[in-house]
Amino acid sequence: MKDVLAIAPHPDAAALGNRLLEAGRSAAEAAVAMGAHLSVTMPHFCGIGGDAVWLVSDREGHVRALNGIGQAWESAAAVTRIETRGPASILTSAAAVSTWQAALDAFGNAKPDLDALLSPAIEAARDGMVVTPSQDFWRAMRAGESADWPGFGVYRETATGETLRQEKLADSLDCLRAEGLESFYTGSLAGRILDDLRSLGLGVTPDDLRRTWTEVGEPLRLGYRDATLHAPPPPTQGVTTLEIMGILGALGETPAMGSAADYHLMVEAVKGAFLDRRGLDDSAGTRERVASLLSEANLRMRAGEIDRARARPWPEPFREADTVYFAARDKAGGCVSALQSTYFDWGSGCCLPGTGIIWHNRGASFSLEEGPNRLAPGRRPFHTLNPGIATREGRPWLLYGTQGADGQPQTLTVLLRHAIDHGLPPDAALARPRFLLGRTFSDNRDTLKLEPMGTEAELRALGHVISPIPSLSPLAGQAGMIRIEGNSVTGCHDPRG
Repeated sequence: MKDVLAIAPHPDAAALGNRLLEAGRSAAEAAVAMGAHLSVTMPHFCGIGGDAVWLVSDREGHVRALNGIGQAWESAAAVTRIETRGPASILTSAAAVSTWQAALDAFGNAKPDLDALLSPAIEAARDGMVVTPSQDFWRAMRAGESADWPGFGVYRETATGETLRQEKLADSLDCLRAEGLESFYTGSLAGRILDDLRSLGLGVTPDDLRRTWTEVGEPLRLGYRDATLHAPPPPTQGVTTLEIMGILGALGETPAMGSAADYHLMVEAVKGAFLDRRGLDDSAGTRERVASLLSEANLRMRAGEIDRARARPWPEPFREADTVYFAARDKAGGCVSALQSTYFDWGSGCCLPGTGIIWHNRGASFSLEEGPNRLAPGRRPFHTLNPGIATREGRPWLLYGTQGADGQPQTLTVLLRHAIDHGLPPDAALARPRFLLGRTFSDNRDTLKLEPMGTEAELRALGHVISPIPSLSPLAGQAGMIRIEGNSVTGCHDPRG
């Protein structure tokens, strides 16, 4: 019987996390080590030039949210057009490293052994790691546009099975190991980062990095069946996942597992919650609005709008992004559920010349229109990241999360429906067919992307316009889940990875 467990989308990162846990390290230490390692082994999805959102909990189920979302530069006031790639898409600071320190502080590891936590990532970057099919897929996907991406040559030229060395990134991680994590924002590494950003034509100042922070506070909560679901607060879309599950709860009895009726309700609940998602940002008013979205009255109203015999049309826009999910449970019962991201695959498409850091483009989700989520100095953009923790009888029970931007709440809906309502263990819940509503980078139609499930004809009869995708498709998210029953811990990462 296993009492500790770490999961991650790359086997080397997961093995590292489990070694640290078995040696008695905290869940935060294992997660930081995995986050650093994934920055090297999955550079197409995450890195130290990105953001991160964590949920952490002790054995007693005291859950805290760590929103590591970089704020817009002071120079954002002069921006007249928001780009999605290239130097002009770099509009915000990067808070992932800030969340590492916040998580360590939360677990009482204020002065961690950074040599133990960061050395494996440094060695992987310097000695080289074998490029995975996942990385090669996204390298090939962007082949037509990446020729002009600054500093991207080493990633553009290295394919599946070949060795990728990231020596400048290794030097940056080594600086964090030697000087402490704060070096990213105020130390010698910060100085090198500023030189890099300025070389790309960006007017970033020392204060822009120094002001980067991780918001530590209460998560959002919602009772569902015999569990309590926890999600990060705005400006993340954590409320969206909770609202979907709340709508399903308000609908009453769960249809049979795998039935068209069950998937129909899940899809229609997603539509209702996504309509409410518009306008979420980092303003004080959003916090007040969230309470109304999760109110019993709103959940019942949205549930009442669902026609069990007919799908509603769906023309909403789709957001794309890429992320990694990792989680850990330690010997003391401490838990981490975390997502780390550079937003789009390969982030801004800019690898900083001196530090080897791929910077993210999360600021691309800002708007220049008056209203919610408007770009302004110091503001944090709307964020798709929303890892989760479910407690039962007051203690951590499920840790879960997924890659996938707009797909995150949809994947989590399928995962939680099967883990909670249908009682499946993590591996079986992760293997169930998934859907993705709306447009994707590869399909501009407003259709229901659906893995094979055998009830497609029934769903079409209900009015769903279906675009089949392969079984275990990467489009359907790369999720992970840990389940804790007493001192027995089980879990795994997605077969789609």
